[in-house]
Amino acid sequence: MNNIYLVGTADTKGEELAFLFDILSQEHTDIIRVDLGTRPPAVPMDIAAGEIASFHPEGGDIILTTEDRGEAVAAMGTAFEHFCKARQEQIGAMIGVGGGGGTSMVTAGMRQLAYGVPKVMVSTLASGDTAPYVDVSDIVMFPSVTDIAGLNRLSRVILHNAAHAVLGMVQAPKPELSTDKPAIGLSMFGVTTPTVTATAKALEDRFDCLIFHATGTGGRAMERLVDGGILSGLLDITTTEVCDLLFGGVLPAGADRMDVVARTGIPYVMSVGALDMVNFWAPDSIPQRYAGRNFYAHNPNVTLMRTTAGECAELGRWIGQKLNACDGPVRVLLPQKGVSALDIEGGAFWDPEADAALFESLEATVTQTDQRQIIALPCHINDPQFSAAAAQAYLDICQT
Repeated sequence: MNNIYLVGTADTKGEELAFLFDILSQEHTDIIRVDLGTRPPAVPMDIAAGEIASFHPEGGDIILTTEDRGEAVAAMGTAFEHFCKARQEQIGAMIGVGGGGGTSMVTAGMRQLAYGVPKVMVSTLASGDTAPYVDVSDIVMFPSVTDIAGLNRLSRVILHNAAHAVLGMVQAPKPELSTDKPAIGLSMFGVTTPTVTATAKALEDRFDCLIFHATGTGGRAMERLVDGGILSGLLDITTTEVCDLLFGGVLPAGADRMDVVARTGIPYVMSVGALDMVNFWAPDSIPQRYAGRNFYAHNPNVTLMRTTAGECAELGRWIGQKLNACDGPVRVLLPQKGVSALDIEGGAFWDPEADAALFESLEATVTQTDQRQIIALPCHINDPQFSAAAAQAYLDICQT
């Protein structure tokens, strides 16, 4: 499918939508205009706001009868989310335009579309914190620069570029799937790069190895692909996102981290990579309650804090309880000589007592069975011995 859905609030962004439609329709014949406005449209649209509103779980009246703009925007975003979920097989690409409310509504729907479906959002919010809008999707955000309040010499150029960006994505042939090997996910941080890279190298002949940066969104994207059936197994070597979740770091996992493993029963090799650290931004972002702790300046904008023995014990209990819910094959690898590049003898985060608390807590919490096993390894996480053991552990439990 090569149709392009052009989405926005036709009551307030009619001029911009008409401008985009003219550009798109000059090179593409199948443009479908979707209105998310709550008042009569200023330009012709193909799918009316009322039709979108009808997809709200509580019915369209909740949107069309409310006089509170905030409530209407939130409800229309929910309705568009359900619309896109229901129609995703019919949507070839999507381009949206909006301010704060429009961006929220359009991207709610875009996030329901599969990875690889072109998604372009022209927004007044694109140069700020886009995480609430992009989340773990592959939305491309175009900063509008000026407000989206009528056409001008600059907005015409920005909209023109955005239109041709989505046209290029649709018209250029997608790369063919180069492998029929099953896909597996691996989690990595800079301080576990050597071992994860080596593990992927050892498995690449049999698997398509997708490596995810353990930055909160990386872990969620990885698990979303498991839920979608794209990934058939995980080597979750770097579980550092749990540190940020429990102790207030800036790259946290969600509270549902690892639940997908229990839900799907996929083969799961897990380790404790970078559980020696909590991530913060520049030093002035660190909560006062952590004054006097062991910090390491990763770069001018990222500061790492060493986890204590008490925190490591809490991490072990949290993770252990998650693993006990997993009935599929699970292997937990414990590198006894350090869990990151900083946690090594002579390193900034070397703390055998804290590591021992982590390992002991996991061993005390996890109920081991034939399916669920803990394997202690007398090496550092970045040693070749560890990566070889991780690759072999996955081969031992996978069904391929």
